[in-house]
Amino acid sequence: MVATRLVYRILGLILMAATSVTTARADGDLEQAICNRLFEPFAFWLWQRAAGTQHAISTALPPNVEIIHYTTADQRKLAGYRIHTGNASKGFVLVAQGNATLVERLIAHLGALAEAGYDVYLYDYRGYGSSEGKRRFKAIVSDYREIFESLSSSHPGKRLLYGMSFGGIVLLNVIGTGAAFDRAVIDSTPATISNYGCPRRYDPVANLPADSSGLLLIAGDRDRVVPADESAALLEAGAARGARAQRSPDFAHPFMDKDQTVYRERQELIRGFLTGR
Repeated sequence: MVATRLVYRILGLILMAATSVTTARADGDLEQAICNRLFEPFAFWLWQRAAGTQHAISTALPPNVEIIHYTTADQRKLAGYRIHTGNASKGFVLVAQGNATLVERLIAHLGALAEAGYDVYLYDYRGYGSSEGKRRFKAIVSDYREIFESLSSSHPGKRLLYGMSFGGIVLLNVIGTGAAFDRAVIDSTPATISNYGCPRRYDPVANLPADSSGLLLIAGDRDRVVPADESAALLEAGAARGARAQRSPDFAHPFMDKDQTVYRERQELIRGFLTGR
C-alpha cells in the first residue's frame, strides 16, 4: 500500500517530464493505454509487482469460498473468488480492490458481508494473479462493467458495490455509465486522476450520479497512500448530491488501520451502510 503512494509520486514526475508523449485514443482496443503511453503501462507494472504472487490454493480456502472465473467480451479469463453466504442470499457485493493488491488477501476481511447474507465476488484485475490480459485502466473499467451487468442479470436481490482506493475509481466509472446499483461504498479514492494524464471523463468526481444517496464516501486523515485532502472534493461533491460523506481523523488506508477498535469501527460502518442497517 505504501508502495502505491510512492508510485504515484514517482510517476507524477515521469508524467511531467513526458508531456510530449501523446495519450492514446479512448476508442478501439480495450488494452490501449488511455492515460499516457509511458505512464500507464509502467505504473501498472510497478503496482502488479507490489501486489506480489498468489499463495492461496483451493485446499487452503475456507469452506464457504470457491475459486471462480469470468471471461470478458475480448476473451480474457479473469480469476477470482466467491464468498458464499451461509443463508438465503439477499444479493451480491462486487468488490474492487486497490491497484497493488491481490484479492486473496481480502478474503479474511470480507467474511462479515457474507455473514450478513450477501454473496461476495472478488476478481484479480487483468494481468494480476491468474487473470489474463494486459494491465490497462480502460480494460479494467470495462471488465467491471461487464461483471456487474452479468451479476445483476443472474443474481437476485440487492446489487452492492465496494471499491477501495483504485477500486473506487473503477467502480465510480461503472456507476457513471448508469449502472443500476442499490448501494456503494467508495473508500479512500482520489477525486481526480486527470492530473496523471487520464482523460477528465474518468475522474471519479465526474462520475458521481445526480442522485448520490446510495453512496458512502470515506476518507481518513491517517491515510498516507491517498491523503484525505485528495478525496476532499469527491466527498464535498457527493454530499451535495445526497451521499453520506465520512472523513475520519482516525482512519488510515483501507485495511491498514493499526488500532483494532478503529478497524472494527470502519468495517461496521461499511457493512452497516451496504446492508441498510
